[in-house]
Amino acid sequence: MEGDMKSVMKHWMEGEITIFIKIWLSIYFSLSYCFFIAKMAPIGLPRLLLFLPVISLFLLLPLALHSVHLCGITAFFISWLANFKLLMLAFNHGPLPSLSLPHFLVIACLPIKIHQKHTDTSVSSAQQDSDQHRQLSWFVNETEEKVQKHQTLIFSPNELFREKPPVEVSENRQKSAVSYAVKAVLMGLIIRILYEYSDSINSTVILIIYGFHIYLFLDIFLAFVAALARAVLGLELEPTFNEPYLSASLQDFWGSRWNLMVNRILRPAVYSPFLDASAKYLGRKWATYPAVMATFMVSGLMHELVYFYLGRVKPTWEITWFFLLHGACVAVEIAMKKTLRDRCRLPGILGTILTLGFVMLTGYWLFLPQLLRCEAFVKGVAEYAALGAFVKDVRMALTLGTRSS
Repeated sequence: MEGDMKSVMKHWMEGEITIFIKIWLSIYFSLSYCFFIAKMAPIGLPRLLLFLPVISLFLLLPLALHSVHLCGITAFFISWLANFKLLMLAFNHGPLPSLSLPHFLVIACLPIKIHQKHTDTSVSSAQQDSDQHRQLSWFVNETEEKVQKHQTLIFSPNELFREKPPVEVSENRQKSAVSYAVKAVLMGLIIRILYEYSDSINSTVILIIYGFHIYLFLDIFLAFVAALARAVLGLELEPTFNEPYLSASLQDFWGSRWNLMVNRILRPAVYSPFLDASAKYLGRKWATYPAVMATFMVSGLMHELVYFYLGRVKPTWEITWFFLLHGACVAVEIAMKKTLRDRCRLPGILGTILTLGFVMLTGYWLFLPQLLRCEAFVKGVAEYAALGAFVKDVRMALTLGTRSS
C-alpha cells in the first residue's frame, strides 16, 4: 500500500498485531498480580490457588492469536515456561523468588536466565553433595576438555552427578556476533528457497530444510530476546543454545546444547520431584530412570500443546512418542555409562554423527509431520512475505515523507 507513515502503521497495526499487544499487556498485568501475591500469600497451596486464575488465563491467551509466529512465541513463553515458573514460585522454588518487580516481569515471561559465576568457594562442599544428587543425570555431559579432545567418554558415577559450571558468555561475544550473522544469512536463504522454489524441490530435501529452519529460527530469535533483555536489565544472561551440531551424545544434545531454557525449567519443576519420589520406592540407584522418562513425557505433552495452538487440530501424539523414544534412549545411555564407565570410548566425530543422525531421522519420522499437517511452515513463509511487504511500505512512506519535506 502507499501513503504516509501514519496510514501505513494504522494499516499494519489493525487485527493480529493489536490483539498481540493487548495480550502481552494483560500478561504483564497478570504477572504483576503474581508478584505482589507472592509477597503476601503463604508458600504452598494458598499461593498456588491464588496463582491458578493466571495460570488458566495463560493457557487460554494463545487461542486468541492465529499468526504462527505470534501464537507460537506466546504459547512457548507464557503457556509453557511462565506457567512452570509460577508453579515453582508457589512453593518458593525456581528463578522468580527474591527478584525486584522489573526483573520479575522480564524473567517470568521470557526464556532467559541470569548468568551466575561459578566459583569453588561460593558453595560449601556439603551443599555441593546435595546438589549433585538432585542433578538430572541426562543433563550432565562431557567436560569441556574431553569434548575438545573429540572423545565420547563413559562417565564414572561421580561425573554423572557433577554440577557443570555455567557457560561463559561474555568472552565469546564477538565470536557469537559473527556466528549469528552467518545464521541470519542462512535463514534468509532458507526463507527465499521455501518461498520461491518449494514446489520444485524434492519432499525429502524440503523436510531437511524445514529442520534447519526450526533450529535457525529458534536460535536467532531466542538470542535476540536475550540481547533485548540484557539491554533492559543490564545483566549477563546464560545462552539458550550451545552449538547443538557438536553434540557427542543424546545426553550432550538434550542436556548441554539444545534449547537450554527448557532444560533449566524441567530440571527443578519435573525431574527433581520425580527423582525424590522415585528414590523413596526404588532407591537412588534406580530413581534416575523414571525421573528421566517423566521429564521427557512432560516435554512431549507441552510440545503437543504448542502444536495444538499452532494448528488447532486434534493431536496425533507423534511428538509425545518422539520425546518418549528419546527419553528411553537417554535412559539406556545412562545405564550403559554407569555399567561400562571408562572401558568404552567412541571417537568424538563418530558420536556426533550418530547423535545428529538419530535426532534428524526421528525428527523427520515423528516431529515434523504434525507441523506439516497444520501447515505451520506454509503459514510461516506467508508471514515472512507479509513482513517484507511491511518493510517495503515503511520504506516507501519514509521516501515520500522525505520528498514532501
